[in-house]
Amino acid sequence: MVDAEAVEVTDNNEMIEVPLIGVGFRKPFADWVLSNPTELDCVEVTAEHFFDSDTSVLSQLASDYLVSVHGLGLSLGTPGPLDNSTLSQFQRVADHANAKWITEHIAFTKTDDVDLGHLNPLPMTESSLIILADHAREVMDRCQRPLLLENITSYLRIPGDYTEPEFLNRLCERAGSGLLLDVTNLLINGQNHCFDPVKWLHEVDPDFIRQVHIVGYSIQNGIYHDRHCEPIQDNLYDLLSEVVRYAPVEAVILERDMAIPASTDLAAELLRLEETCERARND
Repeated sequence: MVDAEAVEVTDNNEMIEVPLIGVGFRKPFADWVLSNPTELDCVEVTAEHFFDSDTSVLSQLASDYLVSVHGLGLSLGTPGPLDNSTLSQFQRVADHANAKWITEHIAFTKTDDVDLGHLNPLPMTESSLIILADHAREVMDRCQRPLLLENITSYLRIPGDYTEPEFLNRLCERAGSGLLLDVTNLLINGQNHCFDPVKWLHEVDPDFIRQVHIVGYSIQNGIYHDRHCEPIQDNLYDLLSEVVRYAPVEAVILERDMAIPASTDLAAELLRLEETCERARND
């Protein structure tokens, strides 16, 4: 496994030897993560899990790992100013975790009147592009850290001015941000909306793709779902290999929220991720 202390994560779009391997920090396996197992190089924490709560564990994680702070509720796609309280709490978590990266979704979660409680897709329009980019720059200015933006699953195909890869390229250019490419979301959208994920991938500027999320998908009544509860399937490992060959990915993060496996099984999955990345970079 790569030694996180020995790896320099680049800020100048240079390919690193092997991406760091990490996991989203969750209570059911917190003790295992805090034991500093050899399978882990980095950890992702969900910002909202630490709003108005004890942050001492963040300092412990920061002493052992490179940390990525992942947001769910900044609602970057909502018109108007960002919620200052939410942004302040997000910044607080990033500071306590000494975050190497901060990340959020290309989505909106609330309107002026209601918090919808889940990630909602945006039309790929010039108006959405301006709103997202302005908010992304505001988050980076406040937190003084690089921001990576994540693609989401969507069961709707909303007409817009751009294809999704075009939109992502323009967004990163305008905002000065990178991409957190969720390969599971990409594969799910490809299956549900009948497009080729590899072709989609190669329409995105590779230099923007800096981090990856991955977890197994679920299928119900022929529809693919992102429930964060399944082991990673072989076709996802194949897609990950394609991404790692194509782009200067710095970190691969395993997300697992339900049906949590034993730590030995989790470790085995992380080792397979590492082996997949090593083979891809050596191809």
